[in-house]
Amino acid sequence: MENYAVLRTPQTILYGPNAFDAVGKEAALRGKKALIISDHIMESLGNVGNLRDKLASERIESAVYLGVKSEPTDIYVDEALTVFKNENCDLIISLGGGSCIDTAKAVAVVATNGGYIGDYMGGKTLAKVAPVPHITLPTTAGTGSEATDVTVITNTSNDVKMMIKQPVFMPTVAIVDPLLTLSSPKSVTAATGVDALSHAVEAYISRRSQPMTDMLALSAMELIVGNLKAAYDDGNNVDAREGMSLGAMQAGMAFTNSSVCLVHGMSRPIGALFHVPHGFSNAMLLPAVLEFSKEYCVDRLADLGRYFDPSAKSLSNEEAAEIAVQSVKKLCLDLNIPNLKGWGIDREKFEASLDKMAEDALASGSPQNNPRVPTKEEIKELYRVAYNYDYSTQSSVVSK
Repeated sequence: MENYAVLRTPQTILYGPNAFDAVGKEAALRGKKALIISDHIMESLGNVGNLRDKLASERIESAVYLGVKSEPTDIYVDEALTVFKNENCDLIISLGGGSCIDTAKAVAVVATNGGYIGDYMGGKTLAKVAPVPHITLPTTAGTGSEATDVTVITNTSNDVKMMIKQPVFMPTVAIVDPLLTLSSPKSVTAATGVDALSHAVEAYISRRSQPMTDMLALSAMELIVGNLKAAYDDGNNVDAREGMSLGAMQAGMAFTNSSVCLVHGMSRPIGALFHVPHGFSNAMLLPAVLEFSKEYCVDRLADLGRYFDPSAKSLSNEEAAEIAVQSVKKLCLDLNIPNLKGWGIDREKFEASLDKMAEDALASGSPQNNPRVPTKEEIKELYRVAYNYDYSTQSSVVSK
């Protein structure tokens, strides 16, 4: 393992209200015909048509794939890749949430390197050819996928969420316009917001954190803690939306250069087997995992606690870390985040899946980055805790 730190980011980042207006000029620098990867919601809101108009104003032709309906799958990748080839595109633009962006990342790499997207998981196949230029336009403040070299694609043959990380998956351009997030409904704002918070927290407490990622993670935590509830309460609060968009992007930049940890390792199997969107499954797990991990990262969680409660600056790190855990629980309560039972997951099916979920979580590698590295049995018990989790309680979770 290298004894030096690495920081990878998109080649270009455009951030702020009305940054969307620059997409035509950015596209013109990189291609002549774009495949837009989006969904029917973005089309119904007029965003796809608006994007095509902005491209046309710069004489950029476009084709559209709107097949992304849920968490990204290998089927979406194959379908979008077929459109890309049939339409003779040379540029990809993703417009939407993390599912659209992750699908586009996979298409950009497979289009030039060939094979099946799952071939690239775990470094089995290394992409040696530069990907198709990829411009991202995130419409939620959560995944941070616009600034990461990771894509998560479900293998539909075995219900495994494949976490695939290589430098070539980093988008070429991230255009982060908070005005595009104004259409996010309250439930999406809540789930993607807690998802972004989990990115920032895990990047900061990770065993692979480093000074540059610490800087980004701390800024992201402060922005998200300060703006998420306001964005949830009033979706038209542009200042809060702007803070969340910036915080989510910074959190993405932080975790892609350090790592995520136990929350994400446990989250992916829930999404693959029970089709819970990634933001929700992360949010459902974050409080329980923080309780499990707290004693192993007290000093770092204390920093989060002091963002939630500035008066905690006068308290010990142990007290501030406890404030962090309880504040995250209260935030989930205020945002109406359901537990796994409340989502509607059948208890018998859940119990029957625990072995597979724990094994898949460990196989992802993410739990090994956690301050407290869990055993398979501890992961199974944490799943059980999360199933019935009560955000209003203050009880500890898994004893040491």
